[in-house]
Amino acid sequence: MEQDQTAAGIIARIQALSGRLTQTEQRLVTELLAAPRDVALGSSADFAARASAHEATTSRFARKLGFASYSAFRTALQREWLQKPDPAARMSATLSQSDGRIIDRLVAGESAGLAAIADYLTERDLAEAAALIDRPRLFVFAQGNASVLAAMMERRLRRMGILPILMTGSARDIAEQAVTIAAGDTVFLLAFRRQPRLYASLMESVQLQGATTLALSDALGPSLNPAPDRLLSVPRQGGDAAFQTLTVPMLICNALILALGARREGAMAVLTRLGTLIERFEGNNSAH
Repeated sequence: MEQDQTAAGIIARIQALSGRLTQTEQRLVTELLAAPRDVALGSSADFAARASAHEATTSRFARKLGFASYSAFRTALQREWLQKPDPAARMSATLSQSDGRIIDRLVAGESAGLAAIADYLTERDLAEAAALIDRPRLFVFAQGNASVLAAMMERRLRRMGILPILMTGSARDIAEQAVTIAAGDTVFLLAFRRQPRLYASLMESVQLQGATTLALSDALGPSLNPAPDRLLSVPRQGGDAAFQTLTVPMLICNALILALGARREGAMAVLTRLGTLIERFEGNNSAH
């Protein structure tokens, strides 16, 4: 079975183990998703050092994922990640020439992050996620910095004729917003760096109510507990302990909007009507 294991399959297996990974194993997951090519090329000792773990932990982690040995685990990673050009390698020259200039370093890092999206997310993944969003009722949950993307998604979805329910605020607010969730609905969750405080409670409630869950995350994704029904997990640049931006997840959100426009009948008509209304409202306002 492990001979056919790809990196995408490894991520799926990690997600299936959500809730059963130790804190050390969760650190290994974070490091694996942040730099899969480095892990694929390095030794088990190198991998362990990245996560400040004992080398024996990496072997136990590989076996927990269903591999006979760490060597078999690394071979699967190499088949997937070493077949493609490494965007991080292309960016390294730019970084070395930045001379400490913040803009140059940030642009180079974000460019590498954007170029790597296709390593983690396929067009099929995007289309299937868009289909989940295109439901009669959609709830969007986010806390912290992710709330910025949730607000952007709500506005752009509304422009396409979708009326999402934005779930933000206190625990009481979230509970009140969640009370009407039912089978056939989709809950779209955005979670980055750390699992949101109310994530587990909301997921347990949603699962009991029979709704579908879709999560957009970074390297945290496979460790989310409980695991969502569908996960879009793409690491951001900078690593868990470094400054990180929302550039990568924002692009994925915009890609979801475009995928919705491609599949949703009447989306263009709604946008045309919106343009007419904007002209009318702005025209009336300027007339006064």
